Amino acid sequence: MFKSLHSRHNKIYLDKLRQLRESRQLRQADLGKLLGRSQGWVSYVECGETTLDIIELRQWLDALDYKFMRFVKELDAELRELEKLRLRKPRQRRPRGALIQMLQGVPLDKVLPTPAPNRKAVNSKATKSRVQR
Repeated sequence: MFKSLHSRHNKIYLDKLRQLRESRQLRQADLGKLLGRSQGWVSYVECGETTLDIIELRQWLDALDYKFMRFVKELDAELRELEKLRLRKPRQRRPRGALIQMLQGVPLDKVLPTPAPNRKAVNSKATKSRVQR
């Protein structure tokens, strides 16, 4: 199921609500008074911690003197534009790495470089041979 609370779609919706309030040059407290709510409640709505049901959205828009159907149509157009951008075909990536090549049937000895000798082991052997001389 699609989770809408933290989606890009919901962000567009919340930004649209906030921008509409700001375009009317109202503070959150001012809108809260118009709605009979607190400034904190308006803040919670605008940041997505509280959701509006359809009736509350209509009241919100009435308080801002904005037509409900106009808001819905504009929001729908913006969301459809977002979906068009998301439906573009992603760029094909080439698989990389030994594991991918192994899974594709390339033997590991042809993919992985041979490990370098351990320097400590080489140095300790050289030191022992010098001490013995």
